[in-house]
Amino acid sequence: MELIAANFPIAKRLLPMSYMGRYCCWRTEMISIILRLLCVWVASMGIWLGTVPWAMAQAQPRAVSQEQISQAEALFNKAFEAIDAGDLSTAESYLSQILEQFPENPAIWSNRGNVRTSQNKLEEALEDYERAISLAPEVPDVYINRGVALEGLGRWEDAIADYNRALSLDEFDPLAYNNRGNAKAGSGQWQAAIADYKKASELAPNYAFARGNYALALYQIGETDLAIATMKNLARKYTQFADMRAALTAALWAQGQLGEAESNWVAAYGLDPRYKSTDWVAGVRRWPPKMVRALEGFLKLSR
Repeated sequence: MELIAANFPIAKRLLPMSYMGRYCCWRTEMISIILRLLCVWVASMGIWLGTVPWAMAQAQPRAVSQEQISQAEALFNKAFEAIDAGDLSTAESYLSQILEQFPENPAIWSNRGNVRTSQNKLEEALEDYERAISLAPEVPDVYINRGVALEGLGRWEDAIADYNRALSLDEFDPLAYNNRGNAKAGSGQWQAAIADYKKASELAPNYAFARGNYALALYQIGETDLAIATMKNLARKYTQFADMRAALTAALWAQGQLGEAESNWVAAYGLDPRYKSTDWVAGVRRWPPKMVRALEGFLKLSR
C-alpha cells in the first residue's frame, strides 16, 4: 500500500484497520493530522469498536442486547460517513452517543479525541485520551493520538514522552517514529528528528511522508543535495505527492533552477493550492524554517 493519501506529516489513529498488518489508509483533516479510518466488528458477546481486546474494552462486562449493538453500529457508520464528508462536529456527536451506551470502551474515547483534535478542541481531546488510557493503558495507539494533541499545543516534550511510551509498547511502529520526529523537529532537535524519520522509513518503505519529512529536515541542516535527491525520488515514485512537488519548487528555485522549479510548482499548486500560503506551510504543514523561506522567495518572485 502506498501511503501518501494525505498532505500532513503528523498521523493519528482511529482504531482499527490495517497498516502494515494493523492499520489503514489516510484521510486529510485539520491541524496537521492524518485520520485513520476504522472498521466495526460486532462480536457475539457485545459490540467491539477498537483495537483493544474485548476484555480490556469492556472493563465491566455486561449484557448487551442485539438492539444496542445495531444502534451502535449504525451510529459508528454515520460517524465515519460524516468524517469522510468533513463534518467533524456531526461525527463527534455520533461518537458521543455511542459513549452514552458504552462508556467503558477505550477505542471510542480515543476516536472521539481524534475528531476533537481535528477541530482544534485540544484540551477536550486530551480529556478523551486520558479516559481511553485509563481503560487501556497498554495500547500504544492512544499514546500516539494524545501525542498529536500535545504537539498542537506546542508541548513538544510531553508529546515526545507519549511517543516514547508508544514505542516501549511496540518498538516497530513507524507512525510513532515519524510523529516523534515531528515533535523533535518542533523543538529544534533536527538531527534527532532525522534519525526518527529514517527509522520510520526503514520500518515502512512505502511510508512516503516519513521519507518526505526526512528530506525536509535534511534541507534544514544544510544537506541540500541529499535532500533534493530524496525529494526527486519521492516525486518520481508518487506523482501526486504535492508536498514534495512544492518542496522541490522551493529548493530548486533557491539553487537557480528556475525552469524546473516552475514545472514542479504547476504540479504542486494543481494538486493542493494551500502551498501558496506560507502561513499555512509554516503553521499547519509545519515545514522547517529554511524550507519555508525558500518557498517564500519563490512565491515573491512569481507574483
